[in-house]
Amino acid sequence: MSSRTLLRSLVAATAATAALGLSACGAVTSANGGSGGSDDGSFKLASYIQQRIDDGKPMRIKLSYHDPSLAFATPIGAGMKQAGKELGAETALIGPTGGDAAKQVSEIQTLIQQKAVDGLAVSSASSDALKPVIAQAHKAGIPLISFNTDNPGSEQMGFVGQDLKASGQDQATRLVKELGGKKGKVVVFSVDTGAGWSHDRFGGFKKGLAGSGLEIVGPVNVGNEPSAAYNTVESTMSGQSGVVAIAGLDCCSTTAAAKWVSRSGGKDAPMTVGFDLLPQTAEYLRDGVIDFTISQNPSKQGFEAVKVLHDFLTKGTEITGVNTGAQFVTRANLDEATVEK
Repeated sequence: MSSRTLLRSLVAATAATAALGLSACGAVTSANGGSGGSDDGSFKLASYIQQRIDDGKPMRIKLSYHDPSLAFATPIGAGMKQAGKELGAETALIGPTGGDAAKQVSEIQTLIQQKAVDGLAVSSASSDALKPVIAQAHKAGIPLISFNTDNPGSEQMGFVGQDLKASGQDQATRLVKELGGKKGKVVVFSVDTGAGWSHDRFGGFKKGLAGSGLEIVGPVNVGNEPSAAYNTVESTMSGQSGVVAIAGLDCCSTTAAAKWVSRSGGKDAPMTVGFDLLPQTAEYLRDGVIDFTISQNPSKQGFEAVKVLHDFLTKGTEITGVNTGAQFVTRANLDEATVEK
């Protein structure tokens, strides 16, 4: 049976199941109109997308990243392009520079209205702000998943990325162990304290530090512009005493904090930990400025986001979550880790 015939069979079967009154959550049926949608809330693939599948046209899959200007977006884009090349899909990384949620919503709405996309993966600037437009895509019959940052409680069909709460807790647990009973302040930095991913990761971090006797300062918002981020770290640290550790919740607050530590330095410098493995982060690890970081494999996130949507569209494969995992990287295993270029 061809993939197109298989998809049509699956579509018919799920439609019949819904008609019998069973749960319609995640059901896949073929839309009658060009915009998709259904009265009972089940998912119906838009007829224009089904037509493109039937005609053998390449699937247009776009990844909306909350801020493509961040260094972390580069390996995501590389993974996305590799998947597009292997699967024969047309891919693009889009999103608002600076993490503007309203602009991200507007961009996605335009894609929906113009029927310019067959599958969407979204890493949201704000989970609350993105929920309505995710619902719009669902109603329009466009399969949509979240990647990198989850959107729980929305009408997304799945999530590809790291378990953010668990990774934050893992970071804190490892930090407590490395401190070996030291007591004092832990200053936490984030490029966007208002973002859902930051809330999740910080929530896990607090849980991991519970009962340790360590005092959390922050999270302090540094923004994503490197010089401004450094200045914020510098001004924050100048007003603190008794700091035993600094924790970054993302790639760029980690490097900003490490830059401050490398300049202020000395044997009494606080332990510094963070996330992601940019080239600069790797250098700070080699130099002993950063004690450990957690890689979340962004290239795999980009690749799997495309593959999950493409397999759903062309093979009828059920969409399930993909956990891209968490890897602790230290100076000792740095040569075995993949730097996020």
